[in-house]
Amino acid sequence: MIAGLLLANGAQAQQDRGEPADSADARVTTLGEVRALKPEDDVPLDLYRFKSPVQPEPNAFNRVWHEPPSLEEVGMRGGYLMMGINYGIAKTAQGLHTLTRAPDPIQSAIARPPPGLDAAQQRRALQFCDPQQGCAAPTGD
Repeated sequence: MIAGLLLANGAQAQQDRGEPADSADARVTTLGEVRALKPEDDVPLDLYRFKSPVQPEPNAFNRVWHEPPSLEEVGMRGGYLMMGINYGIAKTAQGLHTLTRAPDPIQSAIARPPPGLDAAQQRRALQFCDPQQGCAAPTGD
């Protein structure tokens, strides 16, 4: 019901400017973009944990250096023996992946072309056009 009122209001505004109600601007081709942002930290906040005020920049050692697991992590992973077995399985799978030249499990996305909007959809897009987002609304020629 609200969407119908908004469409009627937009059609009335176009008629007031002297434009026909079914003409749409050809410059509007999409309805906007959606961005999925990863949360900053997946670790819950611990008020009693020491946090160093010095944050060093990433360097060449970050790729190969991993902190040793704490005793709690070792216990949760099944012990040192199980961690060694899992490490061996992971390295074997990595070697097989390299030998067979199989595609990576995570592949980059291929963008599709923007949708072709009909006149009604373009009118709706123009109504919700936000100039701060880079949308160019018609000036009412």
